[in-house]
Amino acid sequence: MSDTIDAPTARMTMIQAINSALDVVMARDPDVIVMGEDVGYFGGVFRATAGLQARHGKNRVFDTPITECGIIGVAVGMGAYGLRPVAEIQFADYIYPALDQLVSEAARLRYRSDGEFIAPMTVRSPFGGGIFGGQTHSQSPEGIFTHVSGLKTVIPSTPYDAKGLLIAAIEDNDPVIFFEPKRIYNGPFDGHWDRPSQNWSKHPAGEVPTGYYRIPLGSARVVRPGEALTILAYGTMVHVCAAVVEEAGVDAEIVDLRTLVPLDIGTIEASVRKTGRCMVVHEATRTGGFGAELSALVQERCFYHLEAPVERVTGFDTPYPHSLEWAYFPGPVRIGEALKKIMRDA
Repeated sequence: MSDTIDAPTARMTMIQAINSALDVVMARDPDVIVMGEDVGYFGGVFRATAGLQARHGKNRVFDTPITECGIIGVAVGMGAYGLRPVAEIQFADYIYPALDQLVSEAARLRYRSDGEFIAPMTVRSPFGGGIFGGQTHSQSPEGIFTHVSGLKTVIPSTPYDAKGLLIAAIEDNDPVIFFEPKRIYNGPFDGHWDRPSQNWSKHPAGEVPTGYYRIPLGSARVVRPGEALTILAYGTMVHVCAAVVEEAGVDAEIVDLRTLVPLDIGTIEASVRKTGRCMVVHEATRTGGFGAELSALVQERCFYHLEAPVERVTGFDTPYPHSLEWAYFPGPVRIGEALKKIMRDA
């Protein structure tokens, strides 16, 4: 389906777009259930589910105990028996107690039952840093889930994508991990991607259709066309890279992956074959990060077109540094240095 939607739009932040997606799909499908810690009356710690309980009732939008393993375990059972649960894990850092349910149950249910049961469930969770949340509220664990066969992993970078991808995730018949970059929940940081803004919550970020639309999982988006270099990024880093490239004046093509699994390898391959250079940027730690997989895929498929080694700019292999998070993020300095290195012989 085309990303171009001919329908009324409204200016929304990513939080508002996520709320709209949940509201729209719940109105269309009575089997969609929203559950998690504080998602009901309170409307979620970031207000993503605000008003949903009042509109759709306490039986469809309800609070759970503080037990991530229990939340996901219940969601697996709901999905197996015909519902479409949307489970919120309050922060991605809290998802680890639920790993056994996700890996051993949700991801394997279709195969183990020979298709008799499925797990059409979506796990929403804010991830990444940028709000001074410290080590227990700022991690980027997407690499763990991309490694698990049977799970799909989605990370939007705009309000428009967040709504369309979330609707597609909820309607998918397999379990989807839907990570939401909270650093851009309420809009950009006034363009200053190397430090927090004092007014970041006051900037709506985009026009979003008010009704139903889907963005197919596995479809990347070329944010900025270019000829000299391909930059692969997702989430917050899409905006960081765009700001750095604009400042540096490099004719870079920026590809927003949008979904890591399934991955739009065709768009990646076409871009790198055209530009001959590739840089991967993500916030997660370097070792075992998804950038390593991207680098390997580019080398395997585009080796004879590459004019320089693939560059990676990532978070550091350290525990998340609360007081130094703005040095930890890939930002203008480190991305700029990587640009100079990869373009040195151009």
